Amino acid sequence: MSRVRFATARALFETFPQTVTKLSVWPTDDPPVTFLRNLSIAEKLEDAVTFCAYLLPRREAVWWACGCAKSFMGDVVPTRSASLGAAEAWVRVPNEEHRLAALDVGTSGDSDDPLTWLALAAGWAGGTLTSHPKMPVPVPQYLTARAARIAVLLSAQRVKSTERASRIQGRIAEGIKLAEAGL
Repeated sequence: MSRVRFATARALFETFPQTVTKLSVWPTDDPPVTFLRNLSIAEKLEDAVTFCAYLLPRREAVWWACGCAKSFMGDVVPTRSASLGAAEAWVRVPNEEHRLAALDVGTSGDSDDPLTWLALAAGWAGGTLTSHPKMPVPVPQYLTARAARIAVLLSAQRVKSTERASRIQGRIAEGIKLAEAGL
């Protein structure tokens, strides 16, 4: 069953206007999956990663970003695995306990580490911005996609430049499968 929530690429841009500042292309009235495939074929890979992160529902976006990071980075050493583990735990059981655990790990992590952004993507998938707020501030709808995008782009930098395009295109294809069928 398709998980695509938008009839056109333009509808996604209208729902998430902050994507306009992240993309070098203008929206079209093409179906979103067609638009995403065209970005990948044209090797507008950063745009494709961005569009995919916003296209997917939050849970699928986090799962996709986790898969990208693992694919691009290879084995994750145990000392860095807490962020990845927290994000994956939230995907498997997307409850408040796992979301808050991911948020705690992400907010204490290194902002240059793609795995930190995975935990933040899960941690920002609902609820409030902090795990112990004095005044609850709802998490903006776009933060999961933004964090997933950053995680994917940072982890892709660890791939040899000669392999990067084909590897990202493969992960975009995986994102399309998730958009079309879900987890």
